[in-house]
Amino acid sequence: MAVLIPLVHALVAIGGAVISVFASIGRLVRFAATALVRLATPPWYPARILEQMLVIGWFSLPVVGLTAIFTGSALAQQIFIGGSRFNAASTVPAVTVIGVVRELGPVLGGLMVAGRVASAMAAELGTMRVTEQIDALATLRTDPFRWLVAPRLVAAVLTLPFLVLVSNALGVMGGWLLATFRLGFNSAAYLATTARYLHVDDVVSSLVKAAVFGFIIALMGCYHGYHSSGGAAGVGRATTNAVVSAFILILLANLVITVIVFAS
Repeated sequence: MAVLIPLVHALVAIGGAVISVFASIGRLVRFAATALVRLATPPWYPARILEQMLVIGWFSLPVVGLTAIFTGSALAQQIFIGGSRFNAASTVPAVTVIGVVRELGPVLGGLMVAGRVASAMAAELGTMRVTEQIDALATLRTDPFRWLVAPRLVAAVLTLPFLVLVSNALGVMGGWLLATFRLGFNSAAYLATTARYLHVDDVVSSLVKAAVFGFIIALMGCYHGYHSSGGAAGVGRATTNAVVSAFILILLANLVITVIVFAS
């Protein structure tokens, strides 16, 4: 019997951890469902949506653009080095555009926006929660979900595809600049090859990923900020959790979408 006691304790600990995980998932799903229900019914606040689109989109453009240019250039350089070992350096334009548009553009764009926006949302809503401003909204008969959460979700879903389009274009441009000015590629031939290997499906999948990533970013930022507690330390934890969970879910969603769209 004494031998079984440690085993029982271990099973209890494992079971508690599993129950805690499923409880967290349930709270998140309930939060997301509540926000979506609020989106489907009036009143709506278009001014708040436009404000959040400006914050998410315009202010994130510099970091997304710079990341895309540097990544596209580095990708072209690495493909050239690897391709030269197999006499396949001419594949630089095709592989660069496919890699940027299908994967690096949406994923890196989503991660950069998540690092900037999800943390800001969590910090703002978390501060409002610990200072009881969210409770004050409810007291004034203003639904916090409609005023705080729904506009951010809509703005993120609408804005991320445009950011990813810019990221894709700048990433391809970064590869073109390095290939033509450093690797000796002909500019016209490089662009012609890029256009020949870029398909509509690649762009569509990139935009679908961007919209999903936008929803994840806003949902994680709002969820962790809305449920923040414990003063300034709680706001800090909410900010960290929002960024980490957004990163993980973006990478998971990218894998799922990639497998579904490009399974064949």
